[in-house]
Amino acid sequence: MSEPTPEQAPAREGSMAVIRRGLALSPAITDGLRLTLFLAVLSTAGSSVVPIVVQRAVDSGLGDAGGIDSGRIAAYVGITAVVLGLTAWAGYLSKYRIFASTERGLTQLRVRAFRHVHDLSMLTQNTQRRGSLVSRVTSDIDQVSLFLQFTGMIMIISLAQMLVATLVMAFLSWQLTLVVLGSFIPLVLALRYFAAAMSRAYDIVRASVADLLSTIAEPVVGASVVRSYAVERRTQQRIDDSIAGNYTANVRAQTIVATTFASAILVGGVANAAVLGIGLYLGLLGDLTMGTVIAFIFLITLFVGPAQMATQVITDAQNAVASWRRVIELLETPADVVDPGAAGQPLPGGDLGARFDHVGFAYPDGPPVLVDVDVTIAPRQRVAVVGETGSGKTTFAKVLTRLMDPTQGSVALGRGDTWTDVSEVPFADLRRHVVMVPQEGFLFDATLADNLRYGRRDATDEELVEVIANLGLVDWFAALPQGLHTRVGQRGEGLSAGERQLVALVRSALADPSFLVLDEATSAVDPQTELRATRALDRLLDGRTSVTIAHRMSTAENADRVLVFDAGRLVEDGTHAELVDAGGVYSRLHTSWVAQAALGAS
Repeated sequence: MSEPTPEQAPAREGSMAVIRRGLALSPAITDGLRLTLFLAVLSTAGSSVVPIVVQRAVDSGLGDAGGIDSGRIAAYVGITAVVLGLTAWAGYLSKYRIFASTERGLTQLRVRAFRHVHDLSMLTQNTQRRGSLVSRVTSDIDQVSLFLQFTGMIMIISLAQMLVATLVMAFLSWQLTLVVLGSFIPLVLALRYFAAAMSRAYDIVRASVADLLSTIAEPVVGASVVRSYAVERRTQQRIDDSIAGNYTANVRAQTIVATTFASAILVGGVANAAVLGIGLYLGLLGDLTMGTVIAFIFLITLFVGPAQMATQVITDAQNAVASWRRVIELLETPADVVDPGAAGQPLPGGDLGARFDHVGFAYPDGPPVLVDVDVTIAPRQRVAVVGETGSGKTTFAKVLTRLMDPTQGSVALGRGDTWTDVSEVPFADLRRHVVMVPQEGFLFDATLADNLRYGRRDATDEELVEVIANLGLVDWFAALPQGLHTRVGQRGEGLSAGERQLVALVRSALADPSFLVLDEATSAVDPQTELRATRALDRLLDGRTSVTIAHRMSTAENADRVLVFDAGRLVEDGTHAELVDAGGVYSRLHTSWVAQAALGAS
């Protein structure tokens, strides 16, 4: 699902195939479509009534003595008013119905796409730029909506209008009908070329929009880093280049649009001139009446208008098809970590352990990150996982919590003789029993209470305060300006890094899992907050199985067991004291920790 570059658009399936597949993904769009199309066609009837009335009024509205037959003209005007009223009513109903059905269908599509993004594994999400994923669920679907609700309806009405106009012209004069159709045939043939060119151009436009969103979003989220390292100029250059790429792609596409529009104007002028010239010639021969020639001038506008609108129709259609194609690509990206749902096997209640059976993991086209990891963690055991950067510690934790699936072997949870492969556990049940506390828990732009309730959505305010107290964080909570109603800001920026870690711990305690996996925070934390976090963590881990990615010596020293990783392999397994005495990898790490601690103390 990689993004095409703005310079190249990959070969894709045809537009009609994309539209058919898109409609199949949003069945509500086609609800009652036949009646909607009938009403849309009926709404075009009024456009052909006026030329007929003009022809009749000119040819038979004049009395024999040169006077005007006011009664007949009044009858024509009355009929025209009734027809126009009916067509206006049909137009209103058709537009209302298409708006309602497309909104229902696109809501289905948007929800489905959004849920699919969350179903993708962390590996798949990490290979995608966040702006690209967001653009597929938002702006791309908005483009489809614009096409279906406005341009699609215009296309239907225009085709119906041209069909009705052709029938009326054929009834009035087959000779002039051939003249009009012959004038527009070259444009019809050229439109196929223009449509193909626009399809390629708007594939590039939509890709450039995704690139632009990603390029702008990253420095906005990382604004502090941009300022800290004084890379504003380089960041702005990246944004400028992305904006320039989007500008170039749009100019190329609009050049094709302008050419199509000018071609329609030219053909319309040729058709008018041909009808006027040939019509006058046939009139002199007595084969046509003046009213018929004038009526044809009116009817040609029913061709010229849709021909000019074809430019906008093709533009929006190709833009929508490009967007629809990107949404379909997203939905067809396999969710490699699949939720077994109701067909899965729930975990047993009570304490849980973990068992790795010759587990291996490698990123696509990359070297192995985990190699033949074979280990069992007993229920209620506190395990510290240590190793140098890139040794496989975090991947071990992600595979354990099934944020990613191993490429070899299996991971099971359970105890005694009862073990369940994590791939067979429904997500809802797995997340209820196993919770991962990341190094910095993500906070949403809401109140403290709202963020804490991500641990348990039905928790009352009283229960939130009780959990805070049980973790020994009452003094911190009392210092918050508005207590549970304190707003934490976007990404929790209203709190310090240490406070965000405290929120993550409270959220985990609310979930009350059997098994905790923690990536120990190492961000700058003041001593008082570190003391609070350590005290809260001890209470949180009490009576639970835990696996902690350890970055500090104290965490490994206090663990029941230490797993040591090196180059993706589990190379040592034992208690802190045993591994220090063994003189291996852990002993060297411990020596480094001791040296750092001594340096910090000095």
